[in-house]
Amino acid sequence: MSTIQPTKNTVKKTGYTFINSSVWRWIRKAIILILFSLVANHLAASDNFLDSETYRFPIEGFLSTIILSILIGIIAELNFKFYRRKYFSKKITFVTIIRFMVSTLGYITIMYIPINILIDKVAGGQTIFYYLLIGLLITLLLCFILISLLYAKDIYNLYNLSIKDAEITIDNGTKMTKLTYDNIACFYSENKIVYTVQNNGMIINTDFTLNELEEKINDQLFFRANRQIIIHKDTVEQIEKIENGKLRILLKPFIKKDTISEINISRYKRKAFIDWFQ
Repeated sequence: MSTIQPTKNTVKKTGYTFINSSVWRWIRKAIILILFSLVANHLAASDNFLDSETYRFPIEGFLSTIILSILIGIIAELNFKFYRRKYFSKKITFVTIIRFMVSTLGYITIMYIPINILIDKVAGGQTIFYYLLIGLLITLLLCFILISLLYAKDIYNLYNLSIKDAEITIDNGTKMTKLTYDNIACFYSENKIVYTVQNNGMIINTDFTLNELEEKINDQLFFRANRQIIIHKDTVEQIEKIENGKLRILLKPFIKKDTISEINISRYKRKAFIDWFQ
């Protein structure tokens, strides 16, 4: 009993590690790529149907599709790395995902047109714009489906990371402290020093400015209420409507400091705050 149980746990742990590794990520992409090439080439002509009497495996089309797909995969991967570093690491929204897809398909278009014209030239044929356009549209549609399948899990994992598990390193000159977003109540500025308030009420000073923090942190969780404070969504206790279209925000009771336990949102920021809070 004591021998079997650790073995089962080891197998589970090894399997989980493999599934979440970069190796499995590439294997998954290779499987999708091969299946896509097989299906696309078998549907391309009636002679390639499995039930056809003249069936032959479309080896030329299969290999050319693999090569084209590898080029498309390289473009998608490079663009994904760029978006992950510049956009997805901070915030993932429907807009940024659409921008990623549109830009990737744009790069594929830039590659597709000259390559097909070159192939026609080498083969001694003539480029017909109509067929080039139809081929491009079909390729873009298939690429959209393929890229969605390849990167859906990666984007979902990045989304969870940016919301739940992301952390920031607070440097106050003498020591560095790592805090997850869930442990941060707010950041506020006083006498040109920016402080971090944790959920346990502890306050530590930082070497950041509020502008620098605003660039670093996830703005789905944090909101720049005014020039003095950035608040976490879960820190908001109560919202009151006051005069001139303003809002009064009461923070959770563990925020003991009077100057930040109650803050006002100007009428100019009211809509942005409501959209963020909802």
